[in-house]
Order: sequence, then C-alpha cells, then structure tokens
Amino acid sequence: MDGEAIAPAPHEALQWKRPLDLVTGAVLLLASLPLWVIIAALIKLDSRGPVFYAQEAIGRGGQTFRLYKFRTMRTDAGNKDHRDYVASFVRGSSEQFEDDRERKVYKMVDDNRVTRVGRWLRRLGVDELPQLINVMRGEMSVVGPRPPLPYEYALYDDWARQRLAVQPGITGLYQVTLRSEASFKEMVEVDLDYIHRRSLWLDLGIMLRTAPVMLLGKGGY
Repeated sequence: MDGEAIAPAPHEALQWKRPLDLVTGAVLLLASLPLWVIIAALIKLDSRGPVFYAQEAIGRGGQTFRLYKFRTMRTDAGNKDHRDYVASFVRGSSEQFEDDRERKVYKMVDDNRVTRVGRWLRRLGVDELPQLINVMRGEMSVVGPRPPLPYEYALYDDWARQRLAVQPGITGLYQVTLRSEASFKEMVEVDLDYIHRRSLWLDLGIMLRTAPVMLLGKGGY
C-alpha cells in the first residue's frame, strides 16, 4: 500500500473545528442523557458486568488514549478471533461475510462475544455515544477517521498511518458512505479524501447524514 502523502489543512484554516466539536458535543451529550439511562438499564438487565467499556485506542499522530463505549460484549470475551480478522483485513486477505440482508461485508457479523442488547446497540451505532466524552476532552472530534486499536495500528504502513494525521472522530465520511462494505484500502482512501477536503460544510453534511445511517442500522454489526 503506497500513495502520495496527504497534508492536512493548515491549523489556521480549521479554527472552526474545535468550537464546532465543543458545541455539537455538549448539545448531543445533554440531549442523549435520557437515552444513556435506558441503554444502561438494558445492559445491566441483559448481562453481568459494567455499563461502560474503556479500551486503549490510537489518536492523532499515533498517540494513545482511553476510548469509551457502552459495553456490548461479555466480560469474559477474548479478542483472538478479532485480532486475527483485523490482521487479514489490513493485509487485504480477509474474507467477506454475508449479513442478514445477504450483502457481502468486511465485518464479523456473527461475533459470539456480543450480547443480545449489544447487537442492537452496535447496529444503531449508539454504543459509541460515550465517545462524546472523548470529544469534550479534546481526544476526538465529532467528525474524523475512526481510531484504530493498537494491534491494528501496528500493522499500518506509512500510507495508512496518514489516517491519523488528524483527530479521529465518532462519525466520518467512511461511516456515511461505504462503512462495512469497504475493504481496508478503500477505507483508507475515503479517510484520506476527507482529510484532503475538510471544511465546515463537509463536516456539517456528514453530521446530517449520520442520523439516517444510524436509524437504518446500515453497516452496523
């Protein structure tokens, strides 16, 4: 995997980015709090364990941070199968799975680590809501490339690492277009296209397109 280096827009050209994150993050956090209570109750009723899950993820420039999610897996779940799949996905040798709509996707659709409630949370994308805390802390943006896990990032070459030339996001151009239907190479290409074209209007457009994608459960597993 190689290609021309993508230079992020100069900082002075993106002075709108952090204020937009703070305003959007605060509004979404406050508006979604009743949903947090409902989700927390469902998780506790469905399986043993904490409501929230924190894991190490890779942010801008390869820096690590604690990524927050609603717990969607059993507490005794291992990650060997996922690590193996991520390795084959990054190397371009992963098989495609067939979802419940008989579409070919690059995603483990029958992950037995996921709880019953967790499957619905993932399908709707609401398991990511706690990452609004990461946004408020300045570790993530509302819009940007998804942050990889350390064992995924370790497999990146210099071309793929350009995804993390900017702050990672909760949603992004990849999430509202190809999502699970893209290969790793296609995912990186979409993320680099976003980095190259970043603008206030593009971010606002992605935010508006995110809600319908979540409600339809498109590409979420």
